[in-house]
Amino acid sequence: MSQETEMQPYREGLDALAKHYKEILTLLGEDPEREGLLKTPMRVAKAMQTLTRGYEMNAHKVLTDALFKEDYSQMVIVKDIDFFSLCEHHMLPFYGKAHVAYIPNGYITGLSKIARVVDIFAHRLQVQERMTQQIKDCIQDTLKPLGVMVVIEARHMCMQMRGIEKQNSITTTSDFSGAFNQAKTRQEFMNLIHNNQI
Repeated sequence: MSQETEMQPYREGLDALAKHYKEILTLLGEDPEREGLLKTPMRVAKAMQTLTRGYEMNAHKVLTDALFKEDYSQMVIVKDIDFFSLCEHHMLPFYGKAHVAYIPNGYITGLSKIARVVDIFAHRLQVQERMTQQIKDCIQDTLKPLGVMVVIEARHMCMQMRGIEKQNSITTTSDFSGAFNQAKTRQEFMNLIHNNQI
């Protein structure tokens, strides 16, 4: 077993996926038998399985595996969570930062688990709007906090590389529940995520 296989177990269908990518190269006008492209179909197949590994992961379990009873009911924020995802419309990357807050209701989870939840939903074919909602719903349904708020800021390569070709546009989405329905609480969160001081 190669070191790469040990580090990254690939899913069933890898060989079939590589075969399809070989056909795609031909349809694009390339010669998949030339030296530079011989290993490309398998490389792309492995990359795509890695970029969509979120389908095999359970975000709810990630949170419950590190659930702790704690009498703390103020805002917990994990901000500037880097992520990369694939837009389901063109299968081109979008990337940026997620900011997540929740107000505990008797239970907290490990801080790294919040970032893991973002990672799981990002590693699927996505639209930013749905990803924002999925992260919020997962935390709300699993931890049952007093409220959750998620803000995602992202750049979309489908806008930068094709179509309108606007290089500096950033898309922001948000979703919230519970205590964050109050404008004052939302504003406190927004002030905190845009404050760069530690």
